[in-house]
Amino acid sequence: MREKKKRGKIFIKAAIAGAAAVVVGCGAAYFYFQSIPTPQELLVEYMNHIPKGEYEEMYGMLDQESSGNISREEFIKRNSAIYEGIEVSNMKVELMDNSEKRKYVGYRTTLETMGGTVSFENEARFVKIKGGYGLSWSDSLIFPQLESTDKVRVTTTQAERGQVLDRNGRVLAGKGVASSVGIVPMKLEDDESAMKELGTLLDMEPETIQDKLEASWVKEDSFVPIATIPKVQALDLLKMIPDEELAEAEEQEKLQERLLKIPGVMITDTEVREYPLGEAASHLTGYVQNVTAEDLEEHPGEGYTANSVIGRSGMESLFEKELKGQDGCCIYIEDEEGNHKAELADRPVQHGQNIQLTIDAELQEALYEQFQEDKSCSVALNPYTGEVLALVSTPSYDSNDFIRGMSQQQWTELNEDERKPLYNRFRQVWCPGSTFKPIIAAIGIKTGAVNPTEDFGNVGLSWQKDSSWGSYYVTTLHDYEPVTMENALIYSDNIYFAKAALRIGAEGLEQALKELGFQEELPFEITMSVSQYSNTEHIETEIQLADSGYGQGQILINPLHLASLYTLFCNEGNVRKPYLVYRDNHQDKLQGEVWYSQAFSQEISNTVLEGMKQVINNPNGTGYGAHREDMTLAGKTGTAEIKASADDTTGTELGWFAISTTDSSAEKPILLVSMVEDVKDRGGSGYVVDKDTVVLDQYFGK
Repeated sequence: MREKKKRGKIFIKAAIAGAAAVVVGCGAAYFYFQSIPTPQELLVEYMNHIPKGEYEEMYGMLDQESSGNISREEFIKRNSAIYEGIEVSNMKVELMDNSEKRKYVGYRTTLETMGGTVSFENEARFVKIKGGYGLSWSDSLIFPQLESTDKVRVTTTQAERGQVLDRNGRVLAGKGVASSVGIVPMKLEDDESAMKELGTLLDMEPETIQDKLEASWVKEDSFVPIATIPKVQALDLLKMIPDEELAEAEEQEKLQERLLKIPGVMITDTEVREYPLGEAASHLTGYVQNVTAEDLEEHPGEGYTANSVIGRSGMESLFEKELKGQDGCCIYIEDEEGNHKAELADRPVQHGQNIQLTIDAELQEALYEQFQEDKSCSVALNPYTGEVLALVSTPSYDSNDFIRGMSQQQWTELNEDERKPLYNRFRQVWCPGSTFKPIIAAIGIKTGAVNPTEDFGNVGLSWQKDSSWGSYYVTTLHDYEPVTMENALIYSDNIYFAKAALRIGAEGLEQALKELGFQEELPFEITMSVSQYSNTEHIETEIQLADSGYGQGQILINPLHLASLYTLFCNEGNVRKPYLVYRDNHQDKLQGEVWYSQAFSQEISNTVLEGMKQVINNPNGTGYGAHREDMTLAGKTGTAEIKASADDTTGTELGWFAISTTDSSAEKPILLVSMVEDVKDRGGSGYVVDKDTVVLDQYFGK
């Protein structure tokens, strides 16, 4: 009997007696007494449901009679439309009166909305019902000023996206105007025929056009945008523009004429993002696209809407936060007569910032024009400041095509083009060939492994250290004497620099290259591929070491990294840090950040520089084609063999040319590095020299 009494023990869950629940199990009865939630507790519970969109639960807490017997559907529709329409989040409720005897509960609410923070004081009324309390709901519980006949309105002011400008203020990415091709449904005559003809002219599937016409918002008199095409100004056809551009303008004019002949088709102006340099700068500028559902999920609370655009690549992506700006938003209550009754939140519009780059648009275009048919890349910078003047990759694509809407066929062609126009070559690493020799020369002198005046001796056009190399020989193209460093640079002697690398040693070369940024990320706004001296952690063999001396082996370097290292020859051994965002403080032309201070002594840098000057100014120099009478230039050519194996005779070649001004007082200082793929049987590095010479003539105003 005692045992049963023990099992029948009563458990009290709350201090305040309320309704009792009886649970019977295993022959024993357990009594749980639950407290009745206070109005204050109920209010907090109700408010906690709002940010979660739990409207069913909210409705279940109402006292129907005192709430006007509002239906479940009406309640959910009203609350969801308002709370979700203003994008409520981070809601906080502070009770102002904790008296449990009062049926009116005062509270202070703070919540975040698309228009900013909204705060207000209010009170909620609870009525006694069977088993507790029910909330007496009215529209004023949402906002104190809100009545049942009022509406909560949201107006937005779209922020203008900032522009991307070159160093002289020329627009690289900014506001433009295009032609929007659309249909007014009520004016269509033969739907099927119109869809087919429109699809043919715009390279679209008729089904895609039909889907746009069947959107829920479309009415008979609506203008339904179908596609965006370039705007053709009548003036364009009269201006002195290149034949290719003129032909394109004429083709677009004919297209618009044919489109307008289709009953129901209209063409209007529409504001779009525009890239004036087109293919010449698309790898640099990148492009924007309309946000997707995935974008909205990835960027919650950042002000993106279904009408927003977002940067997908290049500068548009890199500076998305600065360029985007923030839309203005006003949330207010409107009465039944359409009057502005009360303002709840007002966030002023913040237009996007302009981003000014160090890029010289004319130089960018000149480089693209010369190399547009090649698989190539070019970088140019001011060797005394580190300002990047050009970043070009060819072949290219046109960012404007992404804005106007690219057909599936265009996208497929871009991706399947064997020349890889979408591939950004200036961000990659490449085998530098002989353009690496000045770096080896400087390292050789610094480590004491090489005396620049020493004659290494003429060993002919092929050489190997000893018989342990088997059938492998280092070869060179020119026979000359004496075999000193300066002559080795002039004639681009592979054997001399292979010997120099062996003297430096694998460990010494690895350490020296690490101290020049190899195996680490380049300190630059755009992420570049990391330069390397080996496919593994170390230079493994003597042959690999010897080949590294003339920029072969497993040496790979990013073109901007190479250009940055070349600045040491203009700055008494200091390596300048490259940068892309313009700084309006260059009163002193020698301003700029040092990346590696005294990487080499002034004496070493000057010694190697003299040899590089001879490469351009000595008639025997491999870069003599770029020689100028009006100024002294210095540089180095390079041809890198890309082979599957040592016996491969079908491999291709990369052609390189690096050239710079040598006078810090030059009016337009420049250091230019260009690389072209597949120059075998096309003149090797000489092909690149010729093209860069044309560019420099334009740049210097010859």
